[in-house]
Amino acid sequence: MLLQTVRPNIVQAIRAYRVDDLMSAANDVGQHFLYANLTAAQSKQDVLDMIAEAFLFPLHFGKNLDALYDCMTDLVHKSGSQPGFVVVLEQLPDNPRFDREVREQLLDVFRDAADFWAERKIPFRCFYSFQ
Repeated sequence: MLLQTVRPNIVQAIRAYRVDDLMSAANDVGQHFLYANLTAAQSKQDVLDMIAEAFLFPLHFGKNLDALYDCMTDLVHKSGSQPGFVVVLEQLPDNPRFDREVREQLLDVFRDAADFWAERKIPFRCFYSFQ
């Protein structure tokens, strides 16, 4: 029920949603739930490393924004039909080593991934919060 109130292909602040509720909602509709707690991250590289580990990216993951996009789209798309995605990026850093510009670049990757999946009529919802 929760996911019916959220556009199917969007990147937005988590706001009033709880992580457990999003996970339950994803499970209820059979969608992938991808969660990364980024509390310990201080830099772009930290964020990419933690996302790669949390999302179980392959060892050859290039640890840059282009590689992140490839892992969130092409790699998954090639593995077969997908039911949809609920992604949570919790506690993105907010410091000089991960400033607003870097955060927007990261979120743009997820926005581009949402567009990629929208073209294939597959829901991709990404929620984020800041430290």
